[in-house]
Amino acid sequence: MSLAMNSTATLGRAQLLRCYLLAALVVGLDWWTKSQASSLLDYGVPRVITPWFNLTLLHNRGAAFSLLSEAGGWQHWLLGGIALAVSVAIVVALRRLPRTAQLQGLGLALVLGGAIGNLGDRLRLGYVVDFIQVHYQELYWPAFNIADSAITVGAALLILDAFRNRASDS
Repeated sequence: MSLAMNSTATLGRAQLLRCYLLAALVVGLDWWTKSQASSLLDYGVPRVITPWFNLTLLHNRGAAFSLLSEAGGWQHWLLGGIALAVSVAIVVALRRLPRTAQLQGLGLALVLGGAIGNLGDRLRLGYVVDFIQVHYQELYWPAFNIADSAITVGAALLILDAFRNRASDS
């Protein structure tokens, strides 16, 4: 059984506020970097930074790795709805999180900020702005952004926390 199930004291007001502030910082940084990329980069033209890292402005109308990007428009509403539902669920989960689950709080805050960052793009633009491109020679990882990075790091922290809790329950 995880710590979340064993503890009755939830995050204090200050801890909860820190989680929300971190999420807001992720959103702000995400939107600012996307704005900078949109104004300084030409669409689809890589700006080489290192032999393995480019800045390349791309618009993703689909989900992760551009899944559903050619679906005809309905995916915009589906993906936006999912992001909104996940965001609401995370806000509820944070309010119920035990005081001792600080790593979970950090992970959830990062996922929340990333989800809101990309949701904002979908609502305002109809697509998500991506601009970070990592590659090895001609093998390119799909372009991503700060929100995607926050979601990935947040999910990794949640997985790490789950393994830690499972090990401590044994």
